[in-house]
Amino acid sequence: EVQLVESGGALVQAGGSLRLSCATSGFSYDDYAVGWFRQAPGKEREGVACISSGHGDTYYADSVKGRFTISRDKAKNTVYLQMNSLKPEDTAVYYCYAEVVIMSRTYAYWGQGTQVTVSS
Repeated sequence: EVQLVESGGALVQAGGSLRLSCATSGFSYDDYAVGWFRQAPGKEREGVACISSGHGDTYYADSVKGRFTISRDKAKNTVYLQMNSLKPEDTAVYYCYAEVVIMSRTYAYWGQGTQVTVSS
């Protein structure tokens, strides 16, 4: 069973840093892409960053490039999102996800989310 559990959300001042963690189980990073989405109040969920399966290429939304870094630790089965130079507009619930394509069909799994609040 695929499971994802986020942690690390907090209240932080603008300009500060935060690291989110996502403990995963039930799958291998060699087969599944992993990443982070976020959803602010009244807005649609948006992709923030992801790491491809296998080689682990990384991708970022333009709004976080140069400030956020996604990484994965295979030994600890954990995905991280290091967030620096935080802005009030980064305030959102952050969700970890895992995705796999099997026979042209995409399967996606989500964590419960962790709240990040950036004060100005």
